Amino acid sequence: MSKIPAYLSGLVGKSVHDIDTPALVIDLDAMKRNLGRMAAFAKKHGIRWRPHAKLHKSVQLAKMQVKAGAVGVCVQKTAEAEIMVAGGVHNVYLSNQVIAPSKLARVAALTQAVAPHGGQLAIAVDSIEGIVRLAQAMTQARTRPGLPGLATVIDVFVEIDVGQGRCGVQPGQAVTLALEISKHPALRFAGMQAYHGKAQHLRSVGERRQAIASAVQAVLAARQQIEAQGMAPGLVTGAGTGTFALETASGVYGELQTGSFLFMDADYAHNERDPVQPHFEHALFVKAQVISAQASHAVCDAGHKSLAIDSGMPQVHSLGGAGGLDYFNGGDEHGILRPAADGKHLPELGQPVWLIPGHCDPTVNLHDAMIGVSGGLLRGTVERIIRVDARGAMT
Repeated sequence: MSKIPAYLSGLVGKSVHDIDTPALVIDLDAMKRNLGRMAAFAKKHGIRWRPHAKLHKSVQLAKMQVKAGAVGVCVQKTAEAEIMVAGGVHNVYLSNQVIAPSKLARVAALTQAVAPHGGQLAIAVDSIEGIVRLAQAMTQARTRPGLPGLATVIDVFVEIDVGQGRCGVQPGQAVTLALEISKHPALRFAGMQAYHGKAQHLRSVGERRQAIASAVQAVLAARQQIEAQGMAPGLVTGAGTGTFALETASGVYGELQTGSFLFMDADYAHNERDPVQPHFEHALFVKAQVISAQASHAVCDAGHKSLAIDSGMPQVHSLGGAGGLDYFNGGDEHGILRPAADGKHLPELGQPVWLIPGHCDPTVNLHDAMIGVSGGLLRGTVERIIRVDARGAMT
């Protein structure tokens, strides 16, 4: 679990101008508006939402989301689940495949840890072997020294490939896995994982609508076969920030796994906005400053050790007159700033520059803490320091 660096501990109550650079900063006002819009959408449409904690990796923000109405959180790694549970988040869905016996033992231990709190752990599977190994780990946990020995069960979702081309079985194979889950007393068939990650970043609304329509057909085909075996089809969980209104409108999905809506990165800003979805604001920024000023360009102190660039370069926020600039990769510690058009002025030496990350999740994982600012980025005040609890939680 990451620690808050000493130089950040004295920032609370100080001006946004006192934040040293580079630093990961949350506009708390924008984030809270995003959270309220997501909660209102879910309530209006009567659908569960379970945001992905892999975005922020913070117990504090996970609890804030649960308080706003989320049923729990999703994670992608066993270590992330352990950190959330240790921090008091007791309804966690590990929406990924776990195969290693050592990790499955940890998953089983987590079911024992959340049970006294009325919590529930869930996991995704896409193979018979994975189901058998999970059942073995769950059975062993009931007798392992040092564990409570509770007769816990774990909710198991069969992952189907609805277009991502990553994990997941074909829809016609889902029934075989559902029947296998039903054979094991420590496992409970909970439904289907049907997340279409590629659809989130299709740029046009029409492309996203077509992709989710195809995903819905895949889910319906799998559900029909499961029901034909006399089994309840359970919950369909999936959806992301780019498409969640489409999954909701289908009437097939019962739970949304939206995550990025809380911060909104530059890549999502390139999507054509679907008017049926709430508007979300950019709330996560890297504050940098100009450390070198040349005739053709300026250099800021935030390179790709401060910003993930897998989804493209960050966008320069048009705050304080810094608009009209493009960011170019300058290496580990530097960003190159050039005018986006003729007539645009370069920032001066020492001037702050606010950068919108291309991809929030891996950017957060580069930092020990996020600095929460209220009152805006121009004249705001540091309200809190938010630890990135699950930084580096890869196993």
